Amino acid sequence: MTSATLSSFCSVYGPVQSWRYGRSLGIDPIGPVSTCSFDCVYCQLGEIEHKSRDRQIFIPTSQILQDLSAFQPWDVDVITLSGSGEPTLALNLGEILALTKSLTGKPVGVLTNGALLNCVEVRAELAIADQVSVKVDAVTDEVLRRVNRPVAGIDLTTQWQGLKAFRQQYSGQLAVQTMLLLPWNEAEQQAYIDQMRDLAPDEIQLNTPTRPRPLAHQLDARGNHSASDRPYAIRQLKRVSVSSLQAFGDRIQRETGIAVKVAIGE
Repeated sequence: MTSATLSSFCSVYGPVQSWRYGRSLGIDPIGPVSTCSFDCVYCQLGEIEHKSRDRQIFIPTSQILQDLSAFQPWDVDVITLSGSGEPTLALNLGEILALTKSLTGKPVGVLTNGALLNCVEVRAELAIADQVSVKVDAVTDEVLRRVNRPVAGIDLTTQWQGLKAFRQQYSGQLAVQTMLLLPWNEAEQQAYIDQMRDLAPDEIQLNTPTRPRPLAHQLDARGNHSASDRPYAIRQLKRVSVSSLQAFGDRIQRETGIAVKVAIGE
């Protein structure tokens, strides 16, 4: 990434209307080149340009704070780290979270795929956030590879162990976000329910894709958009019916006692 490209990039975007958290101002700690340890088939960013599990500083914290100051006053419900990839890949994650909370006085959240939660340093930095939403889209490695398409070295066992370790030390609001492209069979549903009962998150967020997937990476896909207002090529994705999603959510809540939030858009 050239210095010219970075200087023209704004790390703060929105506000966007989040079905999870209300009116949310986004912070993108990754930058104009999408970078993630997953390449999910439903990703609203399009194809991930740089697939990696290596942490580095993408956007200096000073630039993020400068970009954030331009949005003052912060008339939002929450400030959320997400954007152009996996936020825990940012080596300055903890610094961004702490300084954003101090500067804005707003709750700060993180949307993460959880692939690096087996790392002690990542768990400690992520624990600064007021709310964390961790992706769990699969109960088998085969589905993880097919739907989330992780880089080499990431498997379901390691991911699950990291998530459980994070749960034990985290005192903030923990949610599990799960995207369904097809209805799950009985064995998958029961395995998921057993895992959630064991993990005991504060909330489960069930979703199915309505946002289109760009055929190539598009930076503006970070925000709210629909299939009808995109000036570039997109494709619609498979989704489950609202009734099927709601029925699974009702079952989860009934059998675990965990609050379930159901939506039909990412």
